[in-house]
Formats: sequence, structure tokens, C-alpha cells
Amino acid sequence: MKLSEILQQLDAAVCTHPERADTEVTGGYCGDLLSDVIANAQAGQVWVTIQVHSNIVAVAALKDLAAVILANGRKPQEDTLRKAQEQNVTLLTSPMTSFELAGKIYTMIAHLDLGSGCR
Repeated sequence: MKLSEILQQLDAAVCTHPERADTEVTGGYCGDLLSDVIANAQAGQVWVTIQVHSNIVAVAALKDLAAVILANGRKPQEDTLRKAQEQNVTLLTSPMTSFELAGKIYTMIAHLDLGSGCR
């Protein structure tokens, strides 16, 4: 699924790199603890967070994420915007909560395996 398709359904605004709307999104990750995101997010995913400081850009670049979505209408700090521009990281903001965003992203791109029950 393309980032542009996700943007249409999330009431999200693009803060940096609107030209990357054709980026392929492979999944999503939701979390605010940077070390957890580093350990568990995968390249191509969109990351939902409430963090707005510049360290989110470093994590997104390190993990080669498709975009970072700031939940709850949070706005990135000025140095975060500058760093995202420099490092080619797409930042988005949405008035939705992290829970709402994660649910919508999940229903858009995940395939539920109802196979054998509990694992």
C-alpha cells in the first residue's frame, strides 16, 4: 500500500517530504519508547508516536521507516522539522489518538491469520 492511500484515510497532514507519497508501506509500529522502536520496527513501516523531538528522526532514518505519524495533533519541534528535511524522513501529524491511528492502519494493511487459534 502506498503512503498516499494511508494519508487519505487518516486525516493526516504532511509536514515534510510530500513528494514521498508514493513510498510503499509494509506495516506499522506504535510506540513512544525509542529503544523499543529501534528493536522492533521494520523498514517500510509507518511509526505512530507522540514524541516530537529530533531523536525520532534519527530512529526513523536508522530503521528506514516509510513515515513517522505524530498522534494527538502534536506538532514537531523546529529542529525536528529541519532534521527530517535533511535526512529525507517523512513526518505527518494527525488529530487522531495513537489507538485510533494504529487501528485504522491495521485494518488498511494487515491480514489477520485466523488459522489454528492460540499460539
